[in-house]
Amino acid sequence: MSKAVFLDRDGVINRAIVRDGKPYPPADVSQTEVLPGVGSALRDLKAAGYLLIVVTNQPDVARGTTARETVEEINDFLRSRLPIDEFRTCYHDSGDGCDCRKPLPGSILSAAKNYDVDLSASFMVGDRWRDIEAGQNAGCRTIFIDYSYNEKQPETEVRRVSSLREAADVILGERA
Repeated sequence: MSKAVFLDRDGVINRAIVRDGKPYPPADVSQTEVLPGVGSALRDLKAAGYLLIVVTNQPDVARGTTARETVEEINDFLRSRLPIDEFRTCYHDSGDGCDCRKPLPGSILSAAKNYDVDLSASFMVGDRWRDIEAGQNAGCRTIFIDYSYNEKQPETEVRRVSSLREAADVILGERA
């Protein structure tokens, strides 16, 4: 079986736009900035044999405030610069009843099935409570990048770090 690191996008891979203490995705590619240390962290995880799968909620598409093409352009921009195996993007809003919107684990579970991933040997890295719950609901180990956003925090005990680089170091230090 494979092992994977599931990653949120905004705030984990690229800089989130923070307004009033809350994170938002970049409006377009021109606002998309890969965070420091992300490239080396992902290369190190890839070299250690992890699949790298981005699992991202993009509800602004369902809300009509962002075009799906814009989200895909940002994903393509990041894919062209980083060793990411796949993007799994949920375009739904909270009331749509899909199972791919975090904190539900549908996107993680479908990716795990597709790639024959051992979830117990895999990680979910995110910067919001929904990411952590999705990973836990899927049976992954979780790591929370804590930016002290002015919003709900993970309710369970979770490993807290300050960057994806630090999360990668934790993961690589814990591998068997």
